[in-house]
Amino acid sequence: MLNHFRFVTAGESHGRGLVAIIEGVPAGLPLDSETLRRELARRQKGHGRGGRMRIEKDAAEILSGVRLGEALGSPLALLVPNRDWENWRLAMSVDPVPEASDTELRRVKLPRPGHADLVGLLKYARSDARDVLERSSARETAARVAAGAVAKRLLAEFGVSLGSHVVSLGGVDARRVEPDEYPMDINEAADASPVRCLDSESEARMMEAIDAAKAEGDTVGGVFEVVVRGLPVGLGSHVAWYRRLDGRLAGALMSIQAMKGVEIGLGFEASRRRGSAVHDEIEADPGRRLSGGFKRRTNRAGGLEGGMTNGELLTVRVAMKPLSTLMRPLKSVDLESGEAASAVRERSDVTAVPAAGVVGEAMVALVLADAFREKFGGDSLVEMRANYDAYLELLAARGD
Repeated sequence: MLNHFRFVTAGESHGRGLVAIIEGVPAGLPLDSETLRRELARRQKGHGRGGRMRIEKDAAEILSGVRLGEALGSPLALLVPNRDWENWRLAMSVDPVPEASDTELRRVKLPRPGHADLVGLLKYARSDARDVLERSSARETAARVAAGAVAKRLLAEFGVSLGSHVVSLGGVDARRVEPDEYPMDINEAADASPVRCLDSESEARMMEAIDAAKAEGDTVGGVFEVVVRGLPVGLGSHVAWYRRLDGRLAGALMSIQAMKGVEIGLGFEASRRRGSAVHDEIEADPGRRLSGGFKRRTNRAGGLEGGMTNGELLTVRVAMKPLSTLMRPLKSVDLESGEAASAVRERSDVTAVPAAGVVGEAMVALVLADAFREKFGGDSLVEMRANYDAYLELLAARGD
């Protein structure tokens, strides 16, 4: 497919590493390993993370598609090594190890409720849940964040910035403020918080909720919000269901492990109001270049109308369920005996909502990068920028 920004990941949680392959990066885009490392480091932070984060120090190696700090226009291949693989060489061996015991191979016969373990076993005709959980693990999101860093770098060339923050965690809701009250650099403020929350009072109560769940061998979920500034009007389209940007964003965000709901703008709240309290009134504003000389008096739509960006701030909230690996396991069934048993205990976090916001940024960036490539095309960054500038000039001429 021409003029698209696409990616695919490969790798298992305890395999040698995770791989991301990206197509559609225009030639001339400045790229380096440090850009990727910074995003990966952000994903590993947050109060309530488990022991795996003390083992891994994620960094991505660029294997192809970049020379002398610039993209070549060819596919990018990124590798995020798993340091913990050294402890899993036998269990994750590519070749058969017939003499190894079930214990040495770390076979899993006790599927976890709420995880892909049992359904994956049935679907793929496997007998060891290790074959399922290794790939279904949220460790895979390290590759997504690496790919998202490339997408963010492309969007930055056009003045687009993304940030995220936690708005609810463990049943504690942050004080609600309007998006136009957020700090300009949301991530600088959010990353300074152990739970990536902009409300310091709620932050303390969120940490208490995490600690209480940990003491009880339990887990907690929450909600994060992704905010995007600098988008031009007209990304996405109303003409076909698969081109609608709201649907593409929702699908991408729901694809993240453990996500259960997505809201854009008012979201579900819009269903409880009358139309006059939902829709954003329009007025002329010739100075608003990105929105074609118009603005909305409010932004209840969250920056999207009819499946397209309208030039306002894009706001998306995502709900994450509590993690399914519990230190006090739920009831399950032993796959060998058929007897009732407690689910397996894999090393896990008490919560990963703060980190999930970083993954959410990556997925939003990847969708938006694809929408930019779809709209403005070009084999090189120079050509893509020329097309972008010409589009803004057309919008300005229409306004005149």
